Amino acid sequence: MLLEYFQMIDRVESVDLGAGVLKARSVVPAKSPVFEGHFPGYPLVPGVLLIETMAQASGFLVLAATNFTAMPFLMTVDGAKMRSFVEPEAVLDIEVHLEHDGSGFAVTKAKITSDGKKVCDAQLKLRTVPFDQVPLGDIVRRRADELGLMAALLKTEEV
Repeated sequence: MLLEYFQMIDRVESVDLGAGVLKARSVVPAKSPVFEGHFPGYPLVPGVLLIETMAQASGFLVLAATNFTAMPFLMTVDGAKMRSFVEPEAVLDIEVHLEHDGSGFAVTKAKITSDGKKVCDAQLKLRTVPFDQVPLGDIVRRRADELGLMAALLKTEEV
């Protein structure tokens, strides 16, 4: 996880397009400039970055479900609950369920746990914009490959 670059997902663990579920994992870095101000002497991952983590995992699920035809952009966060603090070096397990996809929008339910404990959860709405309208397709596909999403999709197809 590179907080200052908003690269919140370290790897995609699995994706099940039939069930509409993606699981990912991230490890909070031991040190980050983010912790210098949040909070000096008591470093905690800001809640907004946990929401961004769920949003990125949601985006990767939407990308996979739509076969990389459109870029998902976070539009709303509903019912977000921060349930515990996240400290440096925490291992985060992210799980996302696709609730709706169509008409230019996707809705997911996402949660993060760490060491078996609930960290946060929310419902997220994403707007999907066709890649011919935004010049991000190659960048997003490359990042998805780096995180193992393509490999996870191949495993799903083999089953």
